[in-house]
Amino acid sequence: MTARIGVVTFPGSLDDRDTQRAIRLAGAEPVALWHKDKDLHQVDAVVLCGGFSYGDYLRAGAIARFSPVMEPLIEQAKAGLPVLGICNGFQILTEAHLLPGGMLGNDHLHFICRDQKLRVENADTAWTTDYTAGQEINIPLKNMDGRYVADEYTLDKLEGEGRVAFRYVDFNPNGSLRDIAGISNEAGNVVGLMPHPEHAVEPLIGTGRTDGLPFFTSILKKLVNA
Repeated sequence: MTARIGVVTFPGSLDDRDTQRAIRLAGAEPVALWHKDKDLHQVDAVVLCGGFSYGDYLRAGAIARFSPVMEPLIEQAKAGLPVLGICNGFQILTEAHLLPGGMLGNDHLHFICRDQKLRVENADTAWTTDYTAGQEINIPLKNMDGRYVADEYTLDKLEGEGRVAFRYVDFNPNGSLRDIAGISNEAGNVVGLMPHPEHAVEPLIGTGRTDGLPFFTSILKKLVNA
C-alpha cells in the first residue's frame, strides 16, 4: 500500500504544490488537506508547508494554529503521527505548542532568500533517517520571521536531549539562538525547520541539488517499515 502524506493549505500558503511534488518524487501519495477540514482523511503523516498563513497577522502562525484542521492534527501528533513543519509550518507548530520556543522577526528586519548550508544534528527523527549526523546539506531559505528563540532552560534541554535537528553553518541568516535551524519533539515524530527542503528535490530547481529529498524518503521508509 502506498503511504499517504497530507499537505495542509491555509489561506496564504505558498509551497503546498511544491511539497506535494516532493512527496510524489519520493514515492508516496500526496493528499491535499484544507485548513477547514475537520479530519485528516486517514493520512499516514502530515506536512505543514511554507507561506504566510492568514497574512501573518497578529504573529506568524498564530491564527493558523486555531484552524479546524489543527484540532485533529494536534491530537494525532501527540499520539505519534509524523508531522513536518516547514518555515510557516514550523511557526505554526510552535504556536500550537507541539514544539517549544517561538519565532520572531529576523534580527536584520529584512526578508531573506538564499541558499543556506545546514548541519544535520539529529538523524534519528522520523524525517531525518536518510541523513547522517554531522552531514552538511544545502537548502533554500526564505523567511521574514525566522529567528528561533527560547529561554535558556529550553535551549539547554533541546541540546541535552539531542532535539536540535539542524543548525545553520558558516552564516546565521536570521539571528536564531545557538544557530538553530530546526528542532524535534521528544518522540521525534514532529520536526520543524525554517529552510525549504521541498525546493531541493530535483537538480533543475532550487540549489541545483537534491539535498532536501531525504526528508521525504526518510518518512516514506518509516511508514513502509512500520
